Amino acid sequence: MAKAKVRIYHNPKCTKSRETLALLRDNGVEPEIVEYLKTPPSAADIEDLIGKLKLEPHAILRTKEEPYKRLKLSPKSSQAAVAKAVAEEPILLERPIVVSGKRAAIGRPPESVLAILPK
Repeated sequence: MAKAKVRIYHNPKCTKSRETLALLRDNGVEPEIVEYLKTPPSAADIEDLIGKLKLEPHAILRTKEEPYKRLKLSPKSSQAAVAKAVAEEPILLERPIVVSGKRAAIGRPPESVLAILPK
């Protein structure tokens, strides 16, 4: 059986994102790297991520970023509204997010992604 591919939604300027990428590599995983600020995910991709994370949609948002207030996002925002907002303003995406198969984890702290890695 093939190992699940691992993908990281990565911002190279972010310390936690760099630490998580290094942790993956230290554990023998060379992930597909998606620099989401250069290649923003679609709203459908974001909805898929939310499902894999098994978190409330609001949990994937960076609430201190300017678009958060401008778009009037809140913990009550629907999954569709969050997905649309992140697709249009990718700076809103919490980082890093690591995806392995049907599971995903936010790398805050970086070690939290270890639980979803292929064995």
